[in-house]
Amino acid sequence: MRTLNEQEIRDSLVNCSKGEAKRLAVPRDLESRPWGDLDFLGWRDPGAPDRSCLVTERGGRPVGVTLRFPASRRGFLHRSMCSLCLTTHPGGGVSLMTARKAGAAGREGNSVGLYMCTDLACSLYVRGKKIPESGGRFEESLTLEEQIARTTGNLSAFIDKLFD
Repeated sequence: MRTLNEQEIRDSLVNCSKGEAKRLAVPRDLESRPWGDLDFLGWRDPGAPDRSCLVTERGGRPVGVTLRFPASRRGFLHRSMCSLCLTTHPGGGVSLMTARKAGAAGREGNSVGLYMCTDLACSLYVRGKKIPESGGRFEESLTLEEQIARTTGNLSAFIDKLFD
């Protein structure tokens, strides 16, 4: 993913108002992010524990999405799998992230959801740059490039649903 600045991130958000985008907490460490290893930029909003955001590229342009997720009540022995990167996590390591649809459908309250790593570090898990806490990744016969393509394809399919 190419490096983005704060204004590009705010301008990319498609499922919130301009006022919401302006008030959104954007990571302050953008220059130190491992951009070359990211398929998308994801972060949790420190001011709203049930909200996170992600920005990816669609058609050569950044597209940002605000997401909501419920507080996890799962026990440590319960395991879930992320639908993007297929990493398993115990407890609250995977959450159902819901995003308001873009445009009129979103203003009417329509949304889409997907189970994702709660920390939104899917790109790093796929590349082995981050090891899941007491979770894991299945040994796969796919190459790293194929796993990355699958992850970005799963994310693209989710983003496309925001515009349906």
